[in-house]
Amino acid sequence: MSEEQKVILFILLIVCITVHEWAHAWVADKLGDPLPRQQGRVTLDPRSHIDPLGTIIIPLVMIFASPGFSIIGWGKPVQVSLPNLKTRKRDDLLITMAGPFSNLAIALFCTVAFALVHRVMPLNETVQMLFFQIVSLNVVLFLFNLIPVPPLDGSHLLKHAVNMKEETFLKFSKYGFFALLVLINIPVFQELMSSGIDGLNSIFFLIFSLLQS
Repeated sequence: MSEEQKVILFILLIVCITVHEWAHAWVADKLGDPLPRQQGRVTLDPRSHIDPLGTIIIPLVMIFASPGFSIIGWGKPVQVSLPNLKTRKRDDLLITMAGPFSNLAIALFCTVAFALVHRVMPLNETVQMLFFQIVSLNVVLFLFNLIPVPPLDGSHLLKHAVNMKEETFLKFSKYGFFALLVLINIPVFQELMSSGIDGLNSIFFLIFSLLQS
């Protein structure tokens, strides 16, 4: 990968993470939770969503280290208050899943858009590479954020699946980052991630192929 491609990949990562965190905040806002708006999170301004470690440091290190499965990253978690006691679990799940599914939405939108453009004007190699990067990056963010380890979205799914107490979840969260560092360096995890990424990528590339022909 050239230096220019690495820079583009990093910029794309920031954009996709921004949309991911905005989606959490937007859904929370629509469900009547005032906290994300009070904290300035219902915005597409990247500065409101950047986590120094997850959005900047780790992605930059991984881009230059060329990991086996792709680039990973995360934004500053959106805090919620879940004021509606009757629907707290439902609201938390909807808010949680809004992030990962926003990444799938980006991948699908770009797949359709690039395919329709290709029907009119064939994409050159540079644009094809851009399309591949956008789809692959969002597939990675979708799958990575479903890992049930804090601060990732999957931890909330695990919390509700096993009815974890809030106190237990907070204790678990203290060690989440260290658990994540260990996990991403385990070969089996890398192989599973690679298989999942390849599988989802093939679906989007099939859609592209069908639409552009």
